[in-house]
Amino acid sequence: MTSVKNALEARQNKEYVSALTELLFQLADDDFILAFRGSEWLGLAPHIEEDVAFSSITQNMMGHAFMYYQLLEQLGEGTVDELAHERSGKKRKNAIMLEKVNGLGTYLQSPKFDWAFTVVRHYFYDVNKKIKLDCLQDCSYEPLKHAAINIRKEQYYHLVHWETWFKQLVKAGGEAKTRMMVAVEKVWNEFDDVLSLGPRGEVMANYQLIDREDVIRQTFMNTIGDVFENLELGPLPKLKEMKKSGRIGEHTEDLEKALATLTEVYKKEPSSSW
Repeated sequence: MTSVKNALEARQNKEYVSALTELLFQLADDDFILAFRGSEWLGLAPHIEEDVAFSSITQNMMGHAFMYYQLLEQLGEGTVDELAHERSGKKRKNAIMLEKVNGLGTYLQSPKFDWAFTVVRHYFYDVNKKIKLDCLQDCSYEPLKHAAINIRKEQYYHLVHWETWFKQLVKAGGEAKTRMMVAVEKVWNEFDDVLSLGPRGEVMANYQLIDREDVIRQTFMNTIGDVFENLELGPLPKLKEMKKSGRIGEHTEDLEKALATLTEVYKKEPSSSW
C-alpha cells in the first residue's frame, strides 16, 4: 500500500489527492449540514440544560467542519468560505439522512420537531463518526491525522451525550420507547448512505487514508448490535440499500432549503466571519 505523508507529496500524486479531497468533502459536509440541523433546536430543546448542551455540541460540529474545509483549502480546493457557502447542492458530499428536516414546520414558523428522531440520528451518526476518527488516527495524510486526534477529544463527549439520551428514552418505556422505536426505523431505513465512502472508498483504503468501508460498516453494526442486545430490542434489521447517494451529489429538496438559509448572511456580506 502507498503512503503519502504531507501536503507537498499529496499534490504530486493526483490519484492520492483525488481520494483525499473526496474523503475530506464527505467528512466536512456531513458535519456541516448536521450541525445546521442541530442549530435549529436552539430554544426548542426539551429543557434549558439540554438547550445549552446541544448548542455547544452543534458549535463543536461546525468547528470540525471548518477544520476539514481548512485542509481542503490547503490542498487548493478553494477558501473555507467558498467551500462552505458557495458550493451548490449537487457538489455536496453529505449523506442524505443528515440533511433531512428535524420534523414538521420550520424554526421560525410552527416548529413541531421530533426529539426522538434527533436523538437517534445524532447517536447513530456519532457512533459512526467515532469509528471513522479512530481509523483516521492512522491516516497516511499527517494533517488529517492530527485534525482527527483533536476532533476525537470533543467527539467523546458528544457520543456520551447522545448515548445517554438514547438509552434513557428506550428504557423509559411507554410513549417514550414507542416514539424512539419509530425513529430508529426511520433513521435505519436511510442510514446506509451515512456508512458509505462513495465510489472512491477502495482507493481511500489503498492509500491508507481510512479503513475499508466494509470494516467500518461491520464495526458500526457490531457496536449498535451490542446496544440493541443490552436494551433487549432484538436483532438488528438489515440495512436497506439507498436508491440515491449523497456521496455522488444526489440530494433532496431539504438540502437546497437548508443551504439557502445557511448561505443567506454570507451572500449578503461575504466578509462576515463564521
